[in-house]
Amino acid sequence: MLRWHGEKYIMKINIISFVIGITAGIFGGLAGLGGGLIMIPLMAGVLKLNQHKAHGTSLVALVFTGISGAITYSLNGAIDITAAVLLALTAVFTAPFGARYAHTLEEWKLKKFFGAFLIFCSALLLLKPYLANIIGTVPDYAKIMVFLITGAFTGFLSGMMGVGGGTIMVPVMVILAGFTQHVAQGTSLLVMVPTGGIGAFTHWKMGNVAVQILFGLIPGILLGTYFGGNFANIIPDNTLRLIFAFIIIFLGFRYFKTSSPE
Repeated sequence: MLRWHGEKYIMKINIISFVIGITAGIFGGLAGLGGGLIMIPLMAGVLKLNQHKAHGTSLVALVFTGISGAITYSLNGAIDITAAVLLALTAVFTAPFGARYAHTLEEWKLKKFFGAFLIFCSALLLLKPYLANIIGTVPDYAKIMVFLITGAFTGFLSGMMGVGGGTIMVPVMVILAGFTQHVAQGTSLLVMVPTGGIGAFTHWKMGNVAVQILFGLIPGILLGTYFGGNFANIIPDNTLRLIFAFIIIFLGFRYFKTSSPE
């Protein structure tokens, strides 16, 4: 837990949280994933937040990531509004359930689940090009149901894991709906705004948001997402995918090794 001991300490925490925010924002803007996969390990490891507060605080920041990132991508014409509405339609209903479920877990269990989620996300990123060849896009009439089901699933994961859900949404949009990588990423960032908002509100009601660090975290993540979103339009898709996948593989195994304190 953070302890607040005067103005110098608060300033130090604000600087650290700003650096965490800008780092997560750059990665999130580049990969269209919101940055929660990076932000949560940094908040837990550097600022020593417990896992529950790291997840809740991450979701608050992700609302601003979604706003900033979605604006950046929309200026480049890389957002599908119809898909965003369908995904958010179910996600906003399941996100609070995910947040409440996370709150019931012991911290070591939540860490282990988070590690498994990171490993799953990295595998999905690495296999995405091959899955596209195997599965192929679905017919237009089936896309509505695909988006609604995907939204429900990612909403729960977003509330539970403190992430935006782009790790699931982006591959679904690329593989099943035939979107380009950049349109899928921009759409995913837009969906994070309502989904992250309701999940964050649920966490806040349960005391799982470290409000103090948001003063540095949010400006950092806004700035980082702006730069990341712009760089994403000039960096090849495969490069983005591989860099992010290997980083979260490393983090995933560290979390997954968490064992019971007993």
